[in-house]
Amino acid sequence: MSTRTTAPEDRYTAQPFVPERGGLSALREAAAGCRGCPLHRDATQTVFGAGSADARVMLVGEQPGDQEDRQGRPFVGPAGRLLDKALTEAGIDPGDAYVTNAVKHFKFTQAEPRKRRIHKAPTLREAAACGPWLAAELALVRPELIVVLGATAGKALLGSSFRVGRVRGTVLEEEIHGRRERLVPTVHPSAVLRADDREAAYRGLVADLNVAARALG
Repeated sequence: MSTRTTAPEDRYTAQPFVPERGGLSALREAAAGCRGCPLHRDATQTVFGAGSADARVMLVGEQPGDQEDRQGRPFVGPAGRLLDKALTEAGIDPGDAYVTNAVKHFKFTQAEPRKRRIHKAPTLREAAACGPWLAAELALVRPELIVVLGATAGKALLGSSFRVGRVRGTVLEEEIHGRRERLVPTVHPSAVLRADDREAAYRGLVADLNVAARALG
């Protein structure tokens, strides 16, 4: 009688891959080999967070997009460029922020190999599997403020009952991975790009980021 050994990706947790010691560079190197859930199979590469360990603000999005998956860096596509513009307008230097995603691999659908890859929202289970990476990033950066970009990031940090529309543009104080954190939720910049009234959606994003800028003092 044979027994089947459960692979780490079947357990849906990245915890076995997270190093116990080292800084952000050690985390980034280890994350490149993460097999904590099946999303790694189709993605080009792991897209880990980017920025300084001394950053005062951490921006947490959903998952990498097509361009992020190809380039290996978060927020380098159209949504990232819009976010940089909104941050600058709100008085937050994008270069002083640490940016990351709740999920580190690109999830997509593709009808044919040469067709455009269409973003597909990660499940709560997939976001939870990536949770140990986000917890490790928070522990090393220890930001003064977390800007939560969209529903998936909010649920990953605050639980499945999170609704961005209820709390966007407000300063929350919550226990996250054993540490008291201040958070300002807002919409993901990709939602602005999809909005019927893009200008109004953009102004709303900037208004929420103004709250974050004031919270940073």
